[in-house]
Amino acid sequence: MIALAVTLFVNAAFNALTWPTFYRRVAKDPRALDENGRATRFLTVHLVLFIIGMTIAVLSLVLGIAALAGVLD
Repeated sequence: MIALAVTLFVNAAFNALTWPTFYRRVAKDPRALDENGRATRFLTVHLVLFIIGMTIAVLSLVLGIAALAGVLD
């Protein structure tokens, strides 16, 4: 279970460190907003990807803790 927990923690860290930086860059991209200042599909799609990535990070963290606690046996 230690290997599983470590793998889940590495996944959580990767997602938590990568996706916020990626989303900040996307939000500053000229394609993110139209001429009226509204979000484009480009921004919306990347927002959905960001939310999925952060959800995976949280789930990995919770499951990693559960693996260490022996709940997943």
